[in-house]
Amino acid sequence: MAQAAGMVTTVPPIDDAPSSPPPRDEPRRRTRTTWRQALRKDWRLYSFVVLPVLFFLIFKYVPMIGNVIAFRRFRPGGSPLGDEWVGFYYFDMFIHNQQFWQVFGNTVILGLLTLVICFPLPIVLALMLNELRSRRFKKIVQTISYLPHFMSIVIVAGLVLQLTAVSGTVNQVVEAFGGDAIAFMQQPDWFRSIYVSSEVWQTVGWGTILYLAALTTVDDQLYEAARIDGANRWQQTWHITLPGIRPTMMVLLILNIGSFMAVGFEKVLLLQNPLIYSTADVISTYLYRVGIQSAQFSYGTAIGLFEALIGLVLVLTANFVSRRTVGASLW
Repeated sequence: MAQAAGMVTTVPPIDDAPSSPPPRDEPRRRTRTTWRQALRKDWRLYSFVVLPVLFFLIFKYVPMIGNVIAFRRFRPGGSPLGDEWVGFYYFDMFIHNQQFWQVFGNTVILGLLTLVICFPLPIVLALMLNELRSRRFKKIVQTISYLPHFMSIVIVAGLVLQLTAVSGTVNQVVEAFGGDAIAFMQQPDWFRSIYVSSEVWQTVGWGTILYLAALTTVDDQLYEAARIDGANRWQQTWHITLPGIRPTMMVLLILNIGSFMAVGFEKVLLLQNPLIYSTADVISTYLYRVGIQSAQFSYGTAIGLFEALIGLVLVLTANFVSRRTVGASLW
């Protein structure tokens, strides 16, 4: 005890001075080290990204440099970026062009019809297929509905023209009921109905696949709890199913709004003719005739840039509204 009492414990002095902060470039060194380690470890996975990145760089981002000719006068054989600066001359040209505003109105009308009709139909079809108990019948309906998506636009346009011809199947049915044959593709009033109907036939089945995949993520216990509480099928759909697939719905809605102005160029071009330009001519086809066929490259670039800016504003607005109201967005 005496020996223990006589022992003196030496405590090292406490240094009150603060430790020196790490060098400023230390976080950068750590980031570089982390990237190098990731590349060395998973270089095989990163190699798959090379081709997509090159594709977008070569065919998407590098061509954006050519948008400068919307503000410069381009002459074939001259400088690829234009010979002289003209400012907003070409923008002022199409703003005061009555024909441009006609095709702009046609584009807006076709875009609205496509969005209002073609967007909700895949949701309705997915909900109906989700209620089916027969798996075999469900697969048959799915196969028949999304098969047109894999058909070429040329084939689809050819089928539409054959069906709506004066001696086509539709007119044969009309005449069978005592009516007169109608020249559908020669009357401007019929074009929008024919175009939207063909879009429904071609796209609804493919869009249904996305919503059926989203429906699998809804918890079955929610349906069991709702049935115990006495909820019927409609109430379960309204309060469980639709909120469960709401993020998918909003993301697809934003993407559709982004392509609102880019009404299907190939199909419209294949279906239209000079007799129905008053309703069938849209910005993309007008741009093709003016910019490519008439070689007005600067004027066509200005119209294309104007269309792209409208699409950008629509995407940003829809994404902002969706994030604030629903909580789902692209970013």
